[in-house]
Amino acid sequence: MDLSILAPIGGIVSLIFAIILYISIKKENPGNEKMKELSKAIREGAMAFLKSEYKVLIIFVIVVALLLFIASLFFTQTQIHWGSSIAFLIGALFSAVSGNIGMRMATMANARTAEGAKKNLSKGLSIAFSSGAVMGMTVVGLGVLGLTFVFYLFNHLLPSSWVIIETGLDRTLITTNILFAFGFGASSIALFARVGGGIYTKSADVGADLVGKVEAGIPEDDPRNPAVIADQVGDNVGDVAGMGADLFESYVDSIIATMALGAIAGGFALPIYGINAVLLPLIIAGMGIFASIIGTIIVVFGKGKNVYGALRNSLFLATGLTAIFAGIVTWYLIDDLKPFYAMLAG
Repeated sequence: MDLSILAPIGGIVSLIFAIILYISIKKENPGNEKMKELSKAIREGAMAFLKSEYKVLIIFVIVVALLLFIASLFFTQTQIHWGSSIAFLIGALFSAVSGNIGMRMATMANARTAEGAKKNLSKGLSIAFSSGAVMGMTVVGLGVLGLTFVFYLFNHLLPSSWVIIETGLDRTLITTNILFAFGFGASSIALFARVGGGIYTKSADVGADLVGKVEAGIPEDDPRNPAVIADQVGDNVGDVAGMGADLFESYVDSIIATMALGAIAGGFALPIYGINAVLLPLIIAGMGIFASIIGTIIVVFGKGKNVYGALRNSLFLATGLTAIFAGIVTWYLIDDLKPFYAMLAG
């Protein structure tokens, strides 16, 4: 049985689950007219900032991709491969999409969460957790699908002569080297989203405090102060869109690094592992998605009043299931549990 199919299946299921959560949140009551008005203002401000930021990032990403391609003409393919420019573009695109979806979800769910919390705490938690899960599932889904696509594109789909330009080199090693550019693209978007959003957030925060408390004597976070809306926009830009891109970067970079170690181990140190050592981290990530979905369902559809208990139990369950899945997959693929023990310790 080819377990590598579990990675893209996990990514697709993750995105489907995110869509289901999105539809369920959209059906919730957005509150009174004042709440709708404030939510709309925050959403429009956040999207305007993101649109301006992405205009600059598009130019940056295209320029860097071109530079990578030009550099590949002057370096060996083990240093900079022409495929790195393609992987960089895909990584940057998926990272930007992750942050964008997260911010759209947050600005849609804010008023609905407040309205749900009026009924009971469990309802408010369910809506808030669901909105966060949409971004989380989008991040892991796009991450796994993006890595799977780039890996199979250069390791299987493209003609060997396009990938292995210099004879005597291992195709899997070249492919994992190209994957680093995917992480580089994701990191580039995360850097700008975090820094740009952080500067905007702090500027709006200080401005709102100065105007409200010093000049007008308005309480903090009072909607009568226009700068408060800008402050909320900044929170969404930096702490949601920036966080989404940041999470995407961390997620894919950890998988890429482990796949690179697997390529070295499977190619030189422990050749009996072969390509399975490279696929193992990707498959475990795909299986982890299923465990996370189960944990998310417990919180979203749970009716208990113990908020902390629901979060704790879902975390323990998802972690435990991931460990079990990882142990089974590791034993099946490489017939050696040492990598599993290392993961379990971490």
